[in-house]
Order: sequence, then C-alpha cells, then structure tokens
Amino acid sequence: MTQARVQGVADDRFEGVRSQFQTHLDTGADIGASFCVTKDGETVVDLWGGFADMEGTRPWEKDTIVNVYSTTKTMTALTALLLADRGELDFDAPVAKYWPEFAASGKADVKVSHLMSHSAGLSGWREPMTNDDLYDWEKATSLLAAQAPLWEPGTAPGYHAITQGYLVGEVIRRVAGKSVGTLFREEIAGPLGADFHIGLPASEDARVADLKPPADASISADPTMTEIKKITFSNPGIDVSETRTRAWRGAEIPAAGGTGNARSVATIHTILANGGMANGKRFMSEAGCRKALEEQIQGTDLILGIPVRYGLGFGLSGPMSPALNKHSMFWGGYGGSIALIDMEAHTTMSYAMNRMEGTTTGDMRAITLAMQAMPGLMA
Repeated sequence: MTQARVQGVADDRFEGVRSQFQTHLDTGADIGASFCVTKDGETVVDLWGGFADMEGTRPWEKDTIVNVYSTTKTMTALTALLLADRGELDFDAPVAKYWPEFAASGKADVKVSHLMSHSAGLSGWREPMTNDDLYDWEKATSLLAAQAPLWEPGTAPGYHAITQGYLVGEVIRRVAGKSVGTLFREEIAGPLGADFHIGLPASEDARVADLKPPADASISADPTMTEIKKITFSNPGIDVSETRTRAWRGAEIPAAGGTGNARSVATIHTILANGGMANGKRFMSEAGCRKALEEQIQGTDLILGIPVRYGLGFGLSGPMSPALNKHSMFWGGYGGSIALIDMEAHTTMSYAMNRMEGTTTGDMRAITLAMQAMPGLMA
C-alpha cells in the first residue's frame, strides 16, 4: 500500500487542518476521508485523501462519494424547510392534514414538527422488518401510519434513526407529489451542482467508497437496552455491508441512505448558513432558514441516552453539541460523518469518511479538524 497523502485546497490560514488530516491518515484514524469548509458561500477548505477501499487499491479521489448514514437527515430536513418556506408545508399542522392514514392509532394530533424533531414516538417499527423492507417505501410508510406511538408524542425526544426519513419523506411526497430524493435533486442538489444523492443512480457506483464497520459491529450492543431502543436499532438491525449493494444505494432511505462527500454536504448547507442564498441563487428566505433553529424539544434522548436540544431537523447548541452558538446547528451520521452550520459566522463544515467509529452523532476526527479550521475562519 502506498502512503496516503492529503490532496485538495486549503490556503495558508488552514495549514493546521491539512496537517491534522494527514495525521489521521498516518495513524490509521482514517482510511479515506474528505473535509470541507465554506465561509460566506465560498469554499475555503476542500481536502480529501487516503483510500476508498480497505485494501488500499483505490485512492480516495476528488469525486469519491460514500454513504454518510444520518447526515442524510439534514438533506431531508432542508427539503422540508424549502417546502415550508414556500408556504406549502406547515410544521405546526397535524401530519394527517397531508397524510390522512397517519391519524390511525391515536396519532390525529401528531404534528409535522414532531416528525422533524424526533419526538413523534415512532422511532422504530413494531412489526418485524427486514433490510429488504427498507427498500419498500409503501410498506415502510404504511406500517408507520398504522402504528401506535411508542411514547406520547411531543413529550420526549427519541432518536428516529431510520424512521424519520420515511415519515418526513412521505409528508414531502404527499405535499409535492414527488419523492424526497427527486425533489431534493431537482430543487437543491441539481441547481447547486452538488454531488449528493438520496437514491444513487447505478452509473455512479464505481465512485463509491467502501465503509469499514466499527469494531463493536453494532450500536445496539448496549447494557442500557430498553424495549424502545431495541425496536429502534434492531428491527431491522444495522448491517453496514448493505451499503455496498445496488439495492441500498438505489433506494431512497432519507434518514440513512444518502451518498455524497464533504464538499457536497458543505456546499448544500451554504443555503442555510447564508440566509437562503447559495451560488448566486436564492433558494429560501432568511426567515425560512432560521426556522431550523427554533427549539422543538429538549431533554435526555430516550434512544441515545444523552441530553439533546432539537430544532426542526437539526441538533442545536447544548451541553453535548458541537454547535458553537445559538445561531448554529449540526447533525452527525453513524460512523462519524458530520455537518456543522453556523448562521452567525456564515460557515459550514462537513466531514465524510469510510472507517467508521461506533457512534451515531459524529466523532472526534471531525471535531479536531473543525477546531483546526476555527483560527483560519476568524483570521
């Protein structure tokens, strides 16, 4: 295996970022990864390096993409925020206004905001599910519509690890008449030229990096396992090898199945960081962007077991949050990917990698890179 080198652009202010990234590769903390920073809509750091496979035979190239698990949720949330900004979706309205079947089993008063903030009580399926069922949109959504909540909606946060994408995605489909992946591509990724996909075309498979599962192999290996946690994480269980299949990549799994890289994630979130403007085009109003910062619920997450503050689709600043101030927000993906958005500083940061850690909320690799970037951003 040849030595992995960091490639890409970062001016002298961000030499510490490049050095830290190289350290990650040299020590094996990363096999292959990408890291990107934008400021005022301009890309100031765009780095990548390492290998796209475990054997070190495929270099991680500029256009390498990878499954980023729950960082995908930020794209689904942004698509919903876009519809709300146009007046087509009301977060305070009952879900059943758009999706009448959802009113079943005592859910008539569950709001769209509950779906967006992981407080709807539908963090998993009660009915047995297989991985193949995740590729069946109608089955995944209809079971959730029929199901009674696992806890009283709106009373507590509980991470909707996989289900959030189907719940918010079906509302988007009912409102827009298009799937979330289609609307996201047509209205956001396409116009920005951003290489992020909720439903990856087969033509792009050769560019996808292979994920290496975390050492513990399962985020459900938890001594504090409750029935709700078990339903959330074990039905179906998470199988990282599925991400190498055409079925997974091609399906729209809007909470976990997105494929992209740090550049595409950071570029897309310039919309939120810059008051709705990106690449010279207005996508949303500033007020529509700031809706994401409105706290919906806080407390100890019933699934993650940590204190959280959730806005509309994003985590907000708090004791366990990498968000820097009350104008910033974030989300992380299983294994370590992350998106950070600061509306005050008009910055975005993103990290995507293929060697996974056993975390669902981002990890220290991304944080150390972000910390190295901060002095340059303030210079």
